[in-house]
Order: sequence, then C-alpha cells, then structure tokens
Amino acid sequence: MRFRTIARAAVLAGAALLGVGANGNWVGTVAETDGGHRIGNPEAKVKVAEFVSYTCPHCAAFAREGEPPLQLAYVAPGSVSLEVRHLIRDPVDLAAAMLTNCGPASKFPQNHAAFMLGQDKWMAPLGKATTAQKQRWTTEGAAGRRAIASDFGFYSIMERRGYSRSEADRCLADEAMARKLAETSAQDWKRPGIGGTPSFSINGVIMPGTHDWKALEPQIRQFL
Repeated sequence: MRFRTIARAAVLAGAALLGVGANGNWVGTVAETDGGHRIGNPEAKVKVAEFVSYTCPHCAAFAREGEPPLQLAYVAPGSVSLEVRHLIRDPVDLAAAMLTNCGPASKFPQNHAAFMLGQDKWMAPLGKATTAQKQRWTTEGAAGRRAIASDFGFYSIMERRGYSRSEADRCLADEAMARKLAETSAQDWKRPGIGGTPSFSINGVIMPGTHDWKALEPQIRQFL
C-alpha cells in the first residue's frame, strides 16, 4: 500500500511538472528566489511558502500527500504560487539541499521530489551510523558533503536525475551556495511562528500549527 501511495504521488507530481504557463499550466514555471524556488504564476493572488528540511519525515509526508494536489488544483491554474525554502537542520540536510539546487532553476522541482519521495530509503544510514561515519559527515566543507553523498546514496539519486558524479561534486563544492543556504535558513528559523518543519506561510504570514495538507488547504481557500 505504501509503495502504491508513493508511486501515485510521483506520477501526479511528474504530470504536473509537464505544464508551462503559456499553455495554461503554471507548474512548469520555476524561478529562483532569495533562499528558495518559486513554482507557478509570479502574480498569483495567493503566495504559499513551504519551509522544509530533507531529513524531516513530516516534510516527506507532505511531498507525497500535499504537493501533488496543491500543484494540480491550485498552482497549475495560476491562482496560487508555491515557494520551497530550506530550513537546514544538520549536515546531511545541507548536502541534500545543495544537490536539489544543482543546475538551472527548472530542474529544482524534480530534484526536490527525488529526495523527498525517496527519503525513507536514503535516510537508513542515519540510524545505524558508526562514530567514524558521523565524524566524516561533520568534516568541514566539500569533503564532508562528499562523504554524506557517498554514504547516503545521493550520487545514485543524482545520476537518475541526469547528473554525472563530477557535476554533483561541483555543486557540493560550491561554498557560496552553502553559505547562502545556511544564512537564509538561519534567517527563516527566526521568523515568529516557525517552530518546526514543514512550516507554511501564506502571503508572507506564517500559519501557526500548520504542518500538513489537511490543515493547509482550508487556509489557502480562505485567501482565494
């Protein structure tokens, strides 16, 4: 049952990503923002921001259950835009975020989906890591991030997305990207109302206590 749920979410997300604004489907319109990526109509009446961590199981649950209906029913028609922003919790999270940001903005949504929908598989090493592995993961700079990518199977994920290992390594070595993600994450963590992941804002206002699609959708409707 779980496999069918994940597969269905992947199909829905992939179908939604085929559209472009010119054809009346805004899900294919992606732009980099200061600290994230906006998917959808830049002039949408309702602007939703999703604050996520790649090592957060609740964020993966929202990616399966919330992002497909949000994109298909609200983002695609142009009434809602979705900005995905990163709340970095640990070195593994940072490495994953850097790889989802690897390449042009147009690749981000499917990079994001690949890491989120496969989280239950690639997260396994986190629970059975040796002391030596943890030390490698916390090594400063690109060396630590390469160790994480190797131990967690990130290179295989990126290969399936069409990236070579050398391309993935170049992104993991991008210190400017690492600083930017860390800085914008630190700023977002300080926003009143954000106490965990995922968190959401609508038109710049944090929605306290909102962490899943069941709670978020009625609030979106109130703004439409």
